[in-house]
Amino acid sequence: MTGADVRAQDLAVEYETVGIGTDATEAARLMARHKLPALLVLDEQGLPKAVLPASQMVKMLVPQYVVEDPALAAVVDERHADLLCRALADRTVRDCLTDSVPAPATAAPDDTALEVAALMARVRSPLVAVVDERENGARLLGVITAAHLLERLLAVAP
Repeated sequence: MTGADVRAQDLAVEYETVGIGTDATEAARLMARHKLPALLVLDEQGLPKAVLPASQMVKMLVPQYVVEDPALAAVVDERHADLLCRALADRTVRDCLTDSVPAPATAAPDDTALEVAALMARVRSPLVAVVDERENGARLLGVITAAHLLERLLAVAP
């Protein structure tokens, strides 16, 4: 199979997802446990709603006064990390979705690997959701990560 023959549906793999109502601490733990660069957030119908980068979750942990004055970060040691994690308490993934969180990039099942790569580059997303939009409703087939796409593209390179 050449790079031109590879389609999005061939590249799509299962990937960790969360709903918009998922507990924010649970989502952060999922990211940490699987070392994910981002999570795919699904709406009530199980379709891509957003891509939640791990960096956004980290940002939720850092108090605004530390963001504004980074010198203050030097006075908070790792023993106090539990205090930072309290910032996620009683929050949902929906609360973590700000205007800066990108909409999910989606590819059709028949899109080529190059089309997916161009989309990923254009929107600067570490993942692309593959969605099959049929007459009887859309369905998430899986996700293509940047690492997986690179692996496949490099495998067909001379």
